[in-house]
Amino acid sequence: MKYLLDTHLLIWALCEPERLSSKVRDIVLDDRNDLYFSAASLWELTIKQAQARLDFLVAPHILYQTLISKGYIELPVSSLHTLAVGALSPIHKDPFDRILIAQAQVEGITLLTCDERMAQYGGMVLKV
Repeated sequence: MKYLLDTHLLIWALCEPERLSSKVRDIVLDDRNDLYFSAASLWELTIKQAQARLDFLVAPHILYQTLISKGYIELPVSSLHTLAVGALSPIHKDPFDRILIAQAQVEGITLLTCDERMAQYGGMVLKV
């Protein structure tokens, strides 16, 4: 299976694995799964770290290097992804979360999240 982890789950998977649910841990540890991260997550992390957000303290370049070394696959943001954002209902306003949802839909990848509002999109979004 292919899974795209939202920004919080990426940080937790690599920095605070004890915060992950057992379901996410099982997915992350299963070698049969392809794990993806979005370039938008690193963009979000860079912006929020500059704002001194306490929930985004990991250095973006360190996160990137660690994700690559752990075998995660980078998912760049494409024009098709940005266009798909326009078709999303206005359930969620956060632009970073909206691009992740659009990427999952366009690419046919299951987006894993712990965000209740993101989960309301259903389909390719799975709350874990």
